[in-house]
Amino acid sequence: MGAEFASVLDRAAEGGRITPEEALDLYRSAPLHALGQAADAARRRRYAGVEHIATYIIERNINYTNACVTACKFCAFYAPPKSDKVWTRDLDDILRRCAETVALGGTQIMFQGGHHPDFGVEYYEEHFSAIKKAFPELVIHSLGASEVAHMARISGVTAEEAIRRLSTAGLDSFAGAGAELLPARARTAIAPLKESGEEWLEIMETAHRLGVESTVTMLMGTGETNAERIEHLRMVREVQDRTGGFRAFIPYTYQPENNKLRGQTQATLFEYLRMIAIARIFLDNVAHIQGSWLTTGKEVGQLSLHYGADDLGSVMLEENVVSSAGAKHRSNRMELIQLIRSAGRVPAQRATTYEHLVVHDDPALDPVDDRVVSHLSSTAIEGGTAHPELRLIEAN
Repeated sequence: MGAEFASVLDRAAEGGRITPEEALDLYRSAPLHALGQAADAARRRRYAGVEHIATYIIERNINYTNACVTACKFCAFYAPPKSDKVWTRDLDDILRRCAETVALGGTQIMFQGGHHPDFGVEYYEEHFSAIKKAFPELVIHSLGASEVAHMARISGVTAEEAIRRLSTAGLDSFAGAGAELLPARARTAIAPLKESGEEWLEIMETAHRLGVESTVTMLMGTGETNAERIEHLRMVREVQDRTGGFRAFIPYTYQPENNKLRGQTQATLFEYLRMIAIARIFLDNVAHIQGSWLTTGKEVGQLSLHYGADDLGSVMLEENVVSSAGAKHRSNRMELIQLIRSAGRVPAQRATTYEHLVVHDDPALDPVDDRVVSHLSSTAIEGGTAHPELRLIEAN
């Protein structure tokens, strides 16, 4: 390893800030193991005292509609609004899914769907209020800036007013959805009808100013350059310097099935691990880096815990969006705990805000409830509807 790489990696491992130019050089050329070591050192330094712990959460993605006007080229989930394939869940069905989530020990729901041409702020106010009234213990960690821009346009209000109303109705935090790639060329290539990356960040900055925190995501493998990936991180870090409102950074990989891109380009697993590592050392102002077993596989999820990630995501009781594009990995709570433990870390179930709810420091006390499985009622993955015994709450 060259002396120039060693110097930058040493500085990053000690908590020092690196420049975008340094980050790009490291991402392109630094030896993989040295990059991972520096990122893991930065993680251990940040979490001194609890660096032996890696977290997970139990949640449910509730897809309320697949109707969408944005027609993103990487998406296999949406249907054009006038298509005969469009569906929308009614409120009773959504509340039943919330009840199942609570019964299985879930603490969070992610309300996730398309940009329906008729759904303004009022739709989300009604649904969030009803969820909070029926299940005040559930955290509504949902939507993102793209949905805010769309609903504000439908209702004829500003993004700021939309965020205020969502928060009053029960939204706890934004899930950072719709970030995809923030740099203009890469974003326009895959999502030409969405707001710009600058507008996405501006809406998130407004939310942070109003006290509504969020996560931020990045979609890898749709044809973006290495420089655009680092520019995405730079844009996020710049906003985070002003607001401190991004709780976590979550990169995930493009899935090639059933969408317009047809798998023309994809990110390799090594590129993904390099991104986890570079994110940990570049995003020195973002607390958490989340690994993704859902899109990269369980073994790579485990490896991410050695490349700077401190969280292994969730047992997703339901997930249809990336599963529709070919992500077929499934897991359960017991397996996720074992994945973390066999990676040399102590598993802990966390809250949305990353507090440890249960630390599994004694394997003899591990939960044994085999009902807590991912995709228990997904329509996009084979077997996801094959568990009638898991229908804990019957539909009316």
